[in-house]
Amino acid sequence: MTHWVFERQELVRFGHCDPAGIVFYPRYFEMLNALVEDWFTQGLGVDYAQLLGPRRVGMPSVRLSADFKRVSRMGDQLTQRIAINKLGRSSLWLTIQFDGPGSNADDCRVAFEQVLVCTSLDTHKAEAFPPDLRAALERVAGVAGAAV
Repeated sequence: MTHWVFERQELVRFGHCDPAGIVFYPRYFEMLNALVEDWFTQGLGVDYAQLLGPRRVGMPSVRLSADFKRVSRMGDQLTQRIAINKLGRSSLWLTIQFDGPGSNADDCRVAFEQVLVCTSLDTHKAEAFPPDLRAALERVAGVAGAAV
């Protein structure tokens, strides 16, 4: 059973949709990025804008896969969830899922597997997570039972 460490709702809007009236798949990736930013700031208590800005710590995706399961239409309320699969010295392996109304396993719209790596924005090389971010990740990973 997946232990979700962060969850929020997102309304599918007109701007998310293509002429067929369904979410245009690149918009899911924009939603994914916004979700991860909000998780850092709201869920972990580490301001994402400060992390990338003055602190010069990057969190680029080095692996990202998506399974598109069902269509989403304008007006659908998506439940977006994050789970930690593995926490390394500088890497973070996530499962992310967007579910439709009702949020049951049969209504998964898209599922992602994402790997983020902590980097210096000055050197663009991998580096250990900063202590405050590490502590926040370990706190939620401990709850999730993720490998640390």
